[in-house]
Amino acid sequence: MPLIGLTGGIATGKSLVTDYLRDKGILVVDADQLARKMVEPGRPAWEKIRREFGREYLRKDQTLDRRKLGDLVFATPEKRRALERIIHPEVLNAARKIIHPLLDADPDRWIIFSVPLLFESGFDKITDRVAVVYVDEATQLQRLIMRDGLTKADALKRIRAQMPIEEKKNLADDLIDNSGAPDETRRQVDGWLLRVRLSDKTSG
Repeated sequence: MPLIGLTGGIATGKSLVTDYLRDKGILVVDADQLARKMVEPGRPAWEKIRREFGREYLRKDQTLDRRKLGDLVFATPEKRRALERIIHPEVLNAARKIIHPLLDADPDRWIIFSVPLLFESGFDKITDRVAVVYVDEATQLQRLIMRDGLTKADALKRIRAQMPIEEKKNLADDLIDNSGAPDETRRQVDGWLLRVRLSDKTSG
C-alpha cells in the first residue's frame, strides 16, 4: 500500500477524518502530535525555540506558551518561517523513524501521514499520494472562531498564513469535502479508501 499524505486547511476537519481512520484500524502518523513531543522542555527543538524567541514564550513550568507564540508567528511571517525551520526537520526525522520500519516489516499495511502544512513543508515528497480535506472559507472561518475563541481578524490571519485551500486542492490526488454532516464526510472517506485500494491493485 502507498504512504498517503493527508492535509487540509486549519479547521477544515482533518481530525474528524483521522479519528475515523483510526476507528477503522488504519495507522495515522500525526505531525501535530510529533511536533508537540519535539517541543517538550529540554528537547533540542525546545532549546532552539527558547534561543530564537526568548523566555517570554515559555510558561512557568517551562512548556511553550503555544497561544502567545501562535499570536506572534501568525502576525509575523519571518517569525513563522523561523519556527518552521526549527520544527519541520525534527518532525520529519521522527516520522521517518516510525514509518520506515513499519513499511519494511509489512509493505502492505496502510499508513496515513497527517500534516497540516504538508505542501508548505515539502513533506508531500515522501508520500505516494495526497488527500486534502476542505471546506469553503466562510465555513472554515466560522469553525475556527468557534473552536479557538478567536476574533475574526485573528482567525483570518491564521487562515491566510497557510497555502490557499484551492491551491492545495489543485495539488491533491483525492479530495474530501467536509462541509456537510460528519456522517457524510465518513461516507466520502469510505469511498476514498476504496478508490485507493483499487488503484493500488491496478498499479501492482
